[in-house]
Amino acid sequence: MKNESTYLLYRKIIHIDMDAFFASIEQRDNPELRGKPVAVGGAGRRGVVASASYEARRYGVRSAMPGITAQRLCPNIIFVKSHFSVYNEVSRQIRSIFLDYTDLVEPLSLDEAFLDVTENKVGIASAMQIAIDIRRRIFEETGLTASAGVSFNKFLAKVASDINKPNGMKTILPEEALDFLEKLPVERFHGIGKVTAERMKKMGIRTGADLKNLTEFELSQRFGKSGRYYYRIVRAEDHRPVNPHRIRKSIGAERTFFEDVGDLGEMKNRLVPIIETVFGYMSKNDNFGRTVTLKIKTPAFKVITRSKSFGGEIRTMEVLQAAVFELLEGSREEFEEARLLGISVSNLEKEHRGEGVQLELDFGEER
Repeated sequence: MKNESTYLLYRKIIHIDMDAFFASIEQRDNPELRGKPVAVGGAGRRGVVASASYEARRYGVRSAMPGITAQRLCPNIIFVKSHFSVYNEVSRQIRSIFLDYTDLVEPLSLDEAFLDVTENKVGIASAMQIAIDIRRRIFEETGLTASAGVSFNKFLAKVASDINKPNGMKTILPEEALDFLEKLPVERFHGIGKVTAERMKKMGIRTGADLKNLTEFELSQRFGKSGRYYYRIVRAEDHRPVNPHRIRKSIGAERTFFEDVGDLGEMKNRLVPIIETVFGYMSKNDNFGRTVTLKIKTPAFKVITRSKSFGGEIRTMEVLQAAVFELLEGSREEFEEARLLGISVSNLEKEHRGEGVQLELDFGEER
């Protein structure tokens, strides 16, 4: 047990997080957008911000924010359409850089990943130096900046990568961790969301030190299962390994419409490009699933989901389309109009082999 504890303290974990990934790619590829507030996604009351440049973030614009809110906060914001094929290609470029240093790479999304460099391919003892090298190479090879967090576990590395964003780095050594966490505001703890942070503040819990004063039982009483997680992380306890075979469970895409759609035939027309996108990603990754799920969001924001499973993988677009249309027709009596339609395919083949990809694309507003 002592040897295991020593190993956990001296692991070398890096968290790399690309800076405003989608928006930065758009600015890189469109010089006229550089230095300007940019949002990838849809404008207006129907659109959703998928990514905001740091120029837009200064006005309070954030991802997942309604487009109309972003426009109110930043009247001169420039909305651009997403180009997911480009984002995926750049993500693969960055992933190949990671793999030059270690095979223990755990992607969290297109724009962030954990790396365990305790033992690495380049024979560099310093995780800080590896992080510096990776950030330099990302910039040289893609023209984009990345932020990095370096520590001895995933939680601390994740928190650290956010400290000096954008284009910055933070290292938290084992002997610094407890003092760092005690001084950290609760809203900066990864895993404590905005609503929970506000709730904590009303209870007088403003920093890690305040959180640490509560017993595991008290935290569990107040926050349920999450309380046990808070008890551990404020003590820098996170034993999770970096898992290069992290299982992802679905490939999906959805679209929010500029105007509500009520005609069944028109809904099917709107679903076709979404079906093509999802099937395209399954084909490209040679990762086909057995369960298809249709998502419908009404103008009143009621969400309806219906699923259908097959005995084997869905390997043709015709079968996928037929299943989606069948689900749509079967749920037609439950709603009159749709403001959003989406599909996902789960029970993936690579999930059963211990591999897997997850892709959830929101096309934003369709005009």
